[in-house]
Amino acid sequence: MRPSFSIILFTTLSGAGYGLWFAIGILLALGLYPTGRGGLLVALAVGLVLSSSGLLCSVAHLGKPLRAWRALSQWRSSWLSREGIAALACVPLVLLLAARAHHSHDFPKIRIAGFLLAAMAMLVVFCTARIYTSLRTVDAWHNRRVLPGFLLLAIETGALWFWVLLTFRTTSVTEAEPVDNLPVAWMLVVGAAVISAGWNKRSYWKSIDNAASTSDMQSATGLGKLGTVHSLEQPHTEANYLTHEMGFVLARRHAMRLRTTCLYLLLAIPLLMVGASCLLPFTQPVAASVALVSAMLGVFIERWMFFAEAKHKVMLYYGARSGASAESE
Repeated sequence: MRPSFSIILFTTLSGAGYGLWFAIGILLALGLYPTGRGGLLVALAVGLVLSSSGLLCSVAHLGKPLRAWRALSQWRSSWLSREGIAALACVPLVLLLAARAHHSHDFPKIRIAGFLLAAMAMLVVFCTARIYTSLRTVDAWHNRRVLPGFLLLAIETGALWFWVLLTFRTTSVTEAEPVDNLPVAWMLVVGAAVISAGWNKRSYWKSIDNAASTSDMQSATGLGKLGTVHSLEQPHTEANYLTHEMGFVLARRHAMRLRTTCLYLLLAIPLLMVGASCLLPFTQPVAASVALVSAMLGVFIERWMFFAEAKHKVMLYYGARSGASAESE
């Protein structure tokens, strides 16, 4: 599939935004969120900017952006509609938390709202992933590791965004204000999220490389019982829309380089920054920032490859092999 930068930006930015809201909601629900009204408002605002930016990118991908609201009407059958409804449901919860924010957040209403925000944020990412996993015509997307991959990458980037906000808040408080120990504990959470996301992505790539094709010319035409099926001549003499959009080819050698780069950005560098901040606590602001930038770039590359390595089964009509793995060169 030909990668679309608007969709790549949408899933990267919105995933980080909803991951940040998930982190905020979980900490509020558990009564562990640091004291202070300003810190909560800033974190909620950053999540709103990220999710809204991603939404604008997705709307720009449409042929007629002014009709985007109509997508919400098909919620009974469309994961895209469910994604939009769940995304809109997060906004009242964010506004409620912003309006009810106080110096201390240990109140029953705040805890309930935080739990609902965390649940709805993950529901949005779940629906985004189901848009792709529900397509049986693309083997690389109809894979059991895609859904947890979307969720884990959202949690990783959200945790890193929250780590950055925590570290800068800790370094900017006055001496009269208490400094929470949450940034130290949060680094362990970040490390676990990074390892889980990196392990899942590596397993996904191994899975699509080793997966056998589920379709061929015999099964696609239903003539397999008669013997081997092949085209006498190509259906078109030049490229068309389907071959341009559905038949994008990524050479295997390029795919291997991009996968290695992606793992360095998503796994190695963030873990290195977590270790550096544990050994040298004063480096936390810089380490958290480097880890965040690295992970966001890694997710962008991962999303590009998510499309580039996928092949639609319609390409069987044009004589291409069905499969998720990249073509060799």
